[in-house]
Amino acid sequence: MTANNQTEATTLRGHQGGGFADNFDMNRAEMLLNISQSMAAYQTLDEMLEALIDIIISEVDAERGTIFLHDKETDELYSRVARGNIKREIRLPEKIGVAGHVFNSGKGIIVHDAYNDPNFDRSVDEKTGYVTKSILCIPIRTIKGDIIGVAQALNKKRGRFDDDDLALLKAMTTQAAVALQTIQFVEKIKKSRDQEMEFFKVVSDVISEIELNTVLQKVMSQATKLLNAERSTLFLNDEKNNMLFSRVGEGLGTEIKLPNHLGIAGAVFTSARSVNIPHAYADLRFNPSFDRQTGFFTRSILCVPVINKEGRTIGVTQVLNKRGGPFTDEDEFRLRTFTGQIAIALENAKLFNEIQNMKNYSESMLESMTNGVLTVDEEGQIITCNAAGGKIMDIAPEEILDRGAEAFFTGGNAWIIDKLRRVSESQTSEVVMDKEMAFGGKKKSVNLTFHPLVSGDQKKLGVMVMIEDISNEKRMKSTMSLYMDAGIADQLMEGGELGGKSTIATVLFSDIRGFTTLTEELGAQGTVSLLNEYFTIMVDCIQQEEGMLDKFIGDAIMAGFGVPRAKGDDEDRAMRAAIAMIVNLDKWNESRISHGKRPIDMGVGLNTDTVVTGNIGSPKRMNYTMIGDGVNLASRLESACKQYSTRILISEYTYRKLRGIYRVREIDKVVVKGKTEPVAIFEVLDYHNEKTFPNLMEVINYFKEGVGHYRNTRWEKAIASFEEGLTLNPKDKLSRIYIERCQYMMKTPPPENWQGEWVMKSK
Repeated sequence: MTANNQTEATTLRGHQGGGFADNFDMNRAEMLLNISQSMAAYQTLDEMLEALIDIIISEVDAERGTIFLHDKETDELYSRVARGNIKREIRLPEKIGVAGHVFNSGKGIIVHDAYNDPNFDRSVDEKTGYVTKSILCIPIRTIKGDIIGVAQALNKKRGRFDDDDLALLKAMTTQAAVALQTIQFVEKIKKSRDQEMEFFKVVSDVISEIELNTVLQKVMSQATKLLNAERSTLFLNDEKNNMLFSRVGEGLGTEIKLPNHLGIAGAVFTSARSVNIPHAYADLRFNPSFDRQTGFFTRSILCVPVINKEGRTIGVTQVLNKRGGPFTDEDEFRLRTFTGQIAIALENAKLFNEIQNMKNYSESMLESMTNGVLTVDEEGQIITCNAAGGKIMDIAPEEILDRGAEAFFTGGNAWIIDKLRRVSESQTSEVVMDKEMAFGGKKKSVNLTFHPLVSGDQKKLGVMVMIEDISNEKRMKSTMSLYMDAGIADQLMEGGELGGKSTIATVLFSDIRGFTTLTEELGAQGTVSLLNEYFTIMVDCIQQEEGMLDKFIGDAIMAGFGVPRAKGDDEDRAMRAAIAMIVNLDKWNESRISHGKRPIDMGVGLNTDTVVTGNIGSPKRMNYTMIGDGVNLASRLESACKQYSTRILISEYTYRKLRGIYRVREIDKVVVKGKTEPVAIFEVLDYHNEKTFPNLMEVINYFKEGVGHYRNTRWEKAIASFEEGLTLNPKDKLSRIYIERCQYMMKTPPPENWQGEWVMKSK
């Protein structure tokens, strides 16, 4: 057809009475009017989108259609409804794909060959199996011109998309834009209201609890749910040791402790400012060692301080890996609001936990005492009586409770009532020594101490009576305890056998460093005086954990835990005793230095194994002691402290049985003299503080990394790791030892079957 013919045909369609063009324009206008009316009738965004897509597909003759709306919070385009097989929500960054290009440019486009268009993203087709050929896409604008999303039609069924389709799609979306924007606003309000109601419900649920572990569990569970995160952890500050601790981590299941100034949690705690990190591994404050230990991969972190009503930071809340993208400013606001609301509940639960612990501690202490303890209130009623008190008075403790003191202490024991009244009135303690009392028809010699009990506001609460049994049996036992361990004396007094038997025990060896030089300086009297003072301190540490003092070997101490009777946690008792020995030695050294005396040092070795215990000696002189390989290894470990410049070394056998949490590092696999199989040994560092060992946990991590390289013969990498540790603590002699060892290994490589062990040449 010629140009004139085309013009003529167009003129003809435009001027015929009731012609095609007029009818077409009227139908289109009616269709656009129906869009405005029908959109306003829908109650939900999903319904509205589905109806609008149906109209778009029909009017532009497309196979599929999609409405992408803009999410300002996440800077994403999202689609709730898609035609065909795609029935799920699609989310994509606002700058990706054809839709992203149109949204940012604000201009509609027609793409006749999608796979050759530089803006087309094939990932959706690859996931669904659908083949996109052509695309019609325009921005959705409000009457004011604001772009709130994009509309997209795919694959024209007949012919190709043209400018008329583009104009029609623009007109349809413009008609629907007001309704879309309105219902988005309504849904946002409804969502905010639902979140607010859920928030109040969560807060109410948390603050109704008082037990600390339950509160922590609920806080973490709700924080994870509230922010749609993978994991969360609540750290509370322990003011006694300046450590952040977590009893429970949502998704972790382990207890965590760290200094309250280290890492991201420490930075938030000390600054009282929130931290939002979209890419954890790009932040220098992030320590990836925990990820390496657990296999978890941390992507994003939101950490906010927990601040109480006085404005004091009491901990931090940390959530990891938000599902669907990074944490937003709204997430931070919600988490801060949440932690602010539950701060009081946390403090109350923490206080309740401390009080409960004090109560349990007091009750345990009373039950463990060998002296009897009973309390009498101001009305003269007996309120408490421990097991030792019941044993001394020959009565079950529950039989004496809530009884009047006057009804119980009668006859020859009636003088106690006068003492109770006098102490209550005078509020002054009184002690009665070596007094005879009668219980159950038996006379006993006792020492009694009467203490007045008062509350914090000085209100009288009653009187506490302590009863010490000093009858013949106890006098004999006390005398025997001067010459042998109290546990052995108890067993002998009870008629127990002390014959040989095999048992699991933890053996402790300690020794003073440079003792020969000390004896030359001090002379005989000075040496004896020093040892008596030193042994008094060390033996107290051992006996406080109910260890058995086996013997003194010159300046060395040999002790056992788990003999003659097992306690169930003997390895931890031995560990606590060893740490206490070092801590108390350092305190004693401070006193010695202040008096111009030379400080002394010591090493401690611990090993858990089967040992043989029993009376060993001649018929004229016997010694209850321990023998066996387990004893020998403990002695070797004590000696090895000198070689590794350490103060406490424990074997892998002790380490595996520990129940408590300690700061330790595996330092070597050694083959001790006389053995062929290597044993892993660990250094205990719990006696250190930030001053004596700065950056302790970071140094441990670098040291662990260095040992891993060392055992895999990566000498240069090992040296680099040890040097990193030395930059944090230049006084870490063990890192220097390993650097020298690596340099030696580089010159003298180990055999091919080497497994990282080190052969000790001396005892």
